[in-house]
Amino acid sequence: MAEPSSSFHLPVLLGPIVEAAAGARRAVDATLGGGGHAEALRGAGDEILGIDRDPDAIAFSRARLGSEGIRYLQAAYESPEALEAVAAFHPEFVLLDLGVSSRQLDETGRGFTFRPGAPLDMRMEGQGATAADLLNRADGEALERMFAEYGDERRARRLAREIVRRRERTPFAVSDDLVNAIRATLGPRSGPSEFARLFQAVRIAVNDELRGLSRALPAFRDALEPGGRLGVITYHSGEDRLVKLAFREWASACVCPPHLPVCTCRGRALGRLEPRKPIVPTDEEIASNPRARSARLRIFRVDDAP
Repeated sequence: MAEPSSSFHLPVLLGPIVEAAAGARRAVDATLGGGGHAEALRGAGDEILGIDRDPDAIAFSRARLGSEGIRYLQAAYESPEALEAVAAFHPEFVLLDLGVSSRQLDETGRGFTFRPGAPLDMRMEGQGATAADLLNRADGEALERMFAEYGDERRARRLAREIVRRRERTPFAVSDDLVNAIRATLGPRSGPSEFARLFQAVRIAVNDELRGLSRALPAFRDALEPGGRLGVITYHSGEDRLVKLAFREWASACVCPPHLPVCTCRGRALGRLEPRKPIVPTDEEIASNPRARSARLRIFRVDDAP
């Protein structure tokens, strides 16, 4: 398969994705982003369905990739519209890359970055409550849960209290406001790794990403043709745990509670993990694309026959 022609967007774990999709005649890139994965998949002559909830991502990829061999759908991948389109497409490979694209991160106005002066927005579709709205309106317990569950932050309660204290004086509006609250909680030596992790937690909450992922995974599995593969790239422990548990259950012949004397569930595995452990970037990839450092790819192959 062809390598992407643009260096603007560096697709993560491209080699393993291309290998997993080998032989697929129809592939879905359900998180199109900058189009790097879709471009590589199309290079083998695959028919591609590219989905993204971000209208800017659709416009960017359409201008970059054109329309030959690829169709586009602007929708959240977990939406009924997207799930219906994927089922009708009868794919043999589906990819979910749950990270924010480099293009989105590099556009300060989108508010995904912790660069100074960036607005606290983080909405994928430009609709609904912004990150600033969330930080200014959520109560302390909700903020604590957000940073603990989505950001793996041990001092989530302290950070939530700091945010509540600061917003009483001045509402949160730009990235500096959250960065300063993080530094006040974690200490002045906290830096980009802490900012990235906690900004990501806010982004996940703003876009309700984990609930959408839970809804989409079984739908994508069921849409695959026999022998097809579902690949999911995660960047956060909560996302990865959700995918790992789903794939593990699907690969189990029995999912009945342990106390039941007789199996009453489906009684068969739906497929298998390929490979059993997640695929992570090489040192060389991380050196060329530091944003790939937390990526983990899990692949599930559905059975050839029901």
